[in-house]
Amino acid sequence: MHCSRHNNMSLLWSTGLWVIALVVVTISHWWYRWSNPKSNVKLPPGSSGFPIIGETFHYFKPYGFYEISPFLKKKMLRYGPLFRTSILGVNTVISTDMDVNLDILRHENKYFNLSYPDGLVKPLGKESMFLKTGNIHKHIKQICMRLLGSENLKRKIIKDMDRVTCQHLSLKAGQGRFDLRDLVSSLITSHLTPKVISDLKPETQSMLMESIKAFSFDWFRTSYILSAGRGLYNTLWACRQGIKLIKDVYTARKSSREKYDDFLERTLEELEKAGSSVNEDVIVSLIFTLSCITQDTTSKATCMAVKFISENPKVLAELKREHEAILANREEKEGGVTWEEYRHKMTFTNMVIHESLRMTNLAPMMFRKVVKDVEIKGYTIPAGWIVMVIPSVVHFDPEIYENPFEFNPWRWEGKELRSGSKTFMVFGAGTRQCAGSEYARLQISLFIHHLVTTYDFSLSKDCEVIRVPGALFPNGISMNISKRSK
Repeated sequence: MHCSRHNNMSLLWSTGLWVIALVVVTISHWWYRWSNPKSNVKLPPGSSGFPIIGETFHYFKPYGFYEISPFLKKKMLRYGPLFRTSILGVNTVISTDMDVNLDILRHENKYFNLSYPDGLVKPLGKESMFLKTGNIHKHIKQICMRLLGSENLKRKIIKDMDRVTCQHLSLKAGQGRFDLRDLVSSLITSHLTPKVISDLKPETQSMLMESIKAFSFDWFRTSYILSAGRGLYNTLWACRQGIKLIKDVYTARKSSREKYDDFLERTLEELEKAGSSVNEDVIVSLIFTLSCITQDTTSKATCMAVKFISENPKVLAELKREHEAILANREEKEGGVTWEEYRHKMTFTNMVIHESLRMTNLAPMMFRKVVKDVEIKGYTIPAGWIVMVIPSVVHFDPEIYENPFEFNPWRWEGKELRSGSKTFMVFGAGTRQCAGSEYARLQISLFIHHLVTTYDFSLSKDCEVIRVPGALFPNGISMNISKRSK
């Protein structure tokens, strides 16, 4: 009987070991298949990390502002400027090569289509402008330019933008410390919202502005799960409330015979055109998304410009000289900034903004989906894979920019300041170049003008900036301003 029990135990152990071995072999095989996807073509070199999550956490791990992502540095050192990985559960090829980057962005709708991870665009809904391609995207961009293009900025926006910027700074003078990002977000929504929808009741306008301000892309740029979850919840809430408010106004406006001089009216005219490629849901989503992105990116860009200026006394002195000369030569002494002054009298200011945008990298990565197998640099990227363009590595390439992590506006002296080139891609390139780039430059210019001509200012010492991989202020950006004595 003792022998029988011993045999049973041996059998149990043997069976257990076989099961464990089978599980280990199965997992190892699965892991190998995950890390080495089956393909009949030559894939770019690389690795896929853990099953499902891939190398997502490594990619989004926070790092210092004045450095290239350690994840990218490690991968480029091992595999070169074009390599495969898995981000957010998707087979992904990352490009840090400036020629490849430009080639990818210029061949949209042929080999590539815009495609963002579901988690990123889900809060914006299925009708988001982020998901539109081809002729529909082209049509939507034309609509956007009616609000944010140079002609409308000159005729209808600059005057109110200047007035509201001046008012918001004046209200903060001598009031102690405040969050700069919150101030800029408030002034943007204050002057832009009435241009978008001009007949809102005060309480409705206030609610819509709060929804726009609450929206942020920063929720997905953190590896801290609780923080990301809280940010996603706030963004989802903002989207639901904002889109509902706009839809209610939209419905009421359609049944009204009154005409309004605003962006909403222009979109209604588009819907009435025969053969229009957009519908009501697309328009409602467009209005909210455009307002949110304009606020989110422009406020961050303004904050970064102010931070760089505050840390560089020589830059501040040159800005004061330029803007005080504008005031001295202004015919209407009590008038605001004119389009002529913005376009032709703010040369150094534009250099400062250009350099600030290069270092900030508002769009640290751009996603494209491969629509049919494409060959790049001797490798084949299969249809269905995602290509992630990383312009920031080019912006910090010492062979292109001397001392790339040094804030030096004078590097742009005498050069044509344009976006969309292979060495400067802060607003994208090709058909997807940002429609709001001129708006952002104008807002930053006006903010700088009033700040350096009227106020003394300082930022708090704990004003830290990190990358995840987009620029992020983990402690906010606290500022104090006081009116300068004449």
